[in-house]
Amino acid sequence: MQILRSKAPLRMSFAGGGTDVSPYPEERGGAVLNCTIDKFAYATLQVDTGTGGPTTVESLDYNQKLLYQKPSDLLYNGELDLVKASLKVLYPDARENGTRTLHMFLHSDAPAGTGLGGSSAMVVALVGAFQRYLREPWTAYEVAELAYRIEREELALKGGRQDQYTAAFGGFNFMEFERGRTIVNRLKIQPDVLNELAYRLLLCYTGTSHFSDDIIERQQRDFSERRTHTVEALDATKQLAIDMKNELLRGNIDEMGRLLDAGWQFKKQFTEGISNERIDALYSRAREAGALGGKLLGAGGGGYILLFCDFERRATVAKAVVRAGGTVTDFSFEPEGLQTWSVRSRA
Repeated sequence: MQILRSKAPLRMSFAGGGTDVSPYPEERGGAVLNCTIDKFAYATLQVDTGTGGPTTVESLDYNQKLLYQKPSDLLYNGELDLVKASLKVLYPDARENGTRTLHMFLHSDAPAGTGLGGSSAMVVALVGAFQRYLREPWTAYEVAELAYRIEREELALKGGRQDQYTAAFGGFNFMEFERGRTIVNRLKIQPDVLNELAYRLLLCYTGTSHFSDDIIERQQRDFSERRTHTVEALDATKQLAIDMKNELLRGNIDEMGRLLDAGWQFKKQFTEGISNERIDALYSRAREAGALGGKLLGAGGGGYILLFCDFERRATVAKAVVRAGGTVTDFSFEPEGLQTWSVRSRA
């Protein structure tokens, strides 16, 4: 028996999110500043030899267990479709290898639809587990593109490229998206700057999840129709990603609050549905309590809000968030991307 495990980190996007969603990057070039945090998506692949049984998948988060006897069982019906699509792309000849049985176990540190890139991180973790099993020499770029193919092409989920690349590479990155090319620039930020930034950020769950497909589809439509507010807002948030990257590299942490707030105002202009009364109220309460800025993570509609505070106001802002119905989540920056390892089996 072989036991292989993998984990891929979740992410926070500081600026530029949305400019990685086609057709914007192909036409105008996108740019995103993001980092990974110590929350992960995990995948375990257990391979039993000599049995030739079905493939089983167990999701600990959704309390679901599915069994696949043959390729025709992999129908997209809303039940663990990411896993089915991953199997189709990564292990298409599974039935031809009739002497091996696969058991897969999946779980994540954050629920789906929270704006932390959890779905893409799970797919990256699955790619990593199969890379280890199949002994493929894939680079981080190839892992990210495989995950992108599974989500965006095989499963036709709406979205961009930053989540897959962030989970594969890890750390602080400035990513550039062009037609047919993605460039990941690893940022070397001074430890003092990183520690201070982490201390002054608050990660807050709004209490509601989001479903990004509709929001992203509207954004794509509005950009394709050249609606002025959408095009100008996307251009502005791309420039903001560049500005924020430069300020971080210079160690100008105090600029983060202003830039995050500016980015949130631009983001709300992408299309309708990105914010709502609950999100606006929570953000307003946080600002009144002393938050200098912040933004909703992910496509919009719910999930996590990232807030930036002066150090002496951080506790006050946290209390205001809780009174407004939010939850503060502890986190640390995570420097590593996808990681895989083998487990010694007693069998």
